[in-house]
Amino acid sequence: MYHVTRLKNGLTVATAEMPYMTSVSLGLWVGVGGRYEPAEVNGVSHFIEHLLFKGTKRRSARQISQDVEGVGGYLNAFTGEEMTCYHSKARHDRFGELLDVLSDMFLNSKFDPVEINKERGVIKEELSMYLDQPQYRVQELLNEILWPNQPLGRPLTGTEKTLDGLNRSRLIGYQQNNYVASRTVIAAAGQLTHRQVVNAVSKLAKRFPQGQCPQFVPATNGQNRPHVRLFTKETEQTQMALGIRTCSRHDQRRYALRLLNTVLGENMSSRLFQVIREDRGLAYSIYSSLSQFDDVGTMTISAGLDVDNLQRVLKLVMQELTRTTRNLLSPAELNRARDYVIGQIDLGLESTDNQMMWLGEQLIGYDKIISPDEIKQRIAEVKASQIRAVAREFFRPERLNLALVSPLKTDRGLAKLLKT
Repeated sequence: MYHVTRLKNGLTVATAEMPYMTSVSLGLWVGVGGRYEPAEVNGVSHFIEHLLFKGTKRRSARQISQDVEGVGGYLNAFTGEEMTCYHSKARHDRFGELLDVLSDMFLNSKFDPVEINKERGVIKEELSMYLDQPQYRVQELLNEILWPNQPLGRPLTGTEKTLDGLNRSRLIGYQQNNYVASRTVIAAAGQLTHRQVVNAVSKLAKRFPQGQCPQFVPATNGQNRPHVRLFTKETEQTQMALGIRTCSRHDQRRYALRLLNTVLGENMSSRLFQVIREDRGLAYSIYSSLSQFDDVGTMTISAGLDVDNLQRVLKLVMQELTRTTRNLLSPAELNRARDYVIGQIDLGLESTDNQMMWLGEQLIGYDKIISPDEIKQRIAEVKASQIRAVAREFFRPERLNLALVSPLKTDRGLAKLLKT
């Protein structure tokens, strides 16, 4: 079902042929994100993402959206730490129009000074919006203590200071130096053929700039004890994020870690949800999630709760972490976790959008496509002893970092709880 062609200039074309679907989804991916940015241009990838919607030599900003939405489609983009994606979806016979719009944005954006100044203000409003929301602010704080004074610890949106320093020449220079053909993937999924997509992209390929592959600064870790960061704010709830350093997306332990995360907090039947919400009613929401990068990774346990329940919840979380390091999962719990993860993979790949995302993320992240069947097989092979071994490796005090947005005035005593 998956096909990949690398053109002579390094541009990669990938497709998932889904002839039974009505739609096509198209993504233009570049393997550059926030962690590639020097400190002085923090936020530049996200700024460029915004500006590519603001007009080209052929289209105004309004025409860009009208040319996609006017045929019943949609258009969007996102910036991550290691990749940026511009994507669209429409009926399958509109593939040519989607490619024309996305390639026009990518190759011909004007970077009009008026639009740059206008969008700078828009991004500052976006930044303010996130900072006003405790559940977002706590994640920013956690990144700062997980990755201090390095790109992974900086906000993807940048700061007011760095945004003010991003002028037209810096923005264009960064795009030209980093958005190169060898780090660009055009991924498509839906009612189309690989030959159709390759032929269409080949006509545009020579216009994609050549250049050296951009490099990021590797993450460093000098942590030897738990860290706590408190941001005091008068809120109705305390927002808590406990970050645990784990492994990269290339590490073979990632399959056992995926199941461990499911058991701990990925769904409503997980241990943390049952113990903290269902059994004791101490939080409305508590869950765990994984973030995995090229060289490092994290598991984050997040919760919103009454400040008076904070220490009790932290103790319960630590007890559950400790339990996974001591006891093997029962066969029934292990089977439920496996079936959940495998089922989520299958359900997630039903749509053309998610198939296109799979192609882009795999090629940018691994430089190849790992098939869903291979991943499901690796998940099915994980043993309870491997999950316990992973818990023992990662659930250590020197890997724990706690961020809080809370009415609390002091974090005294919290680091001690993380040493248990």
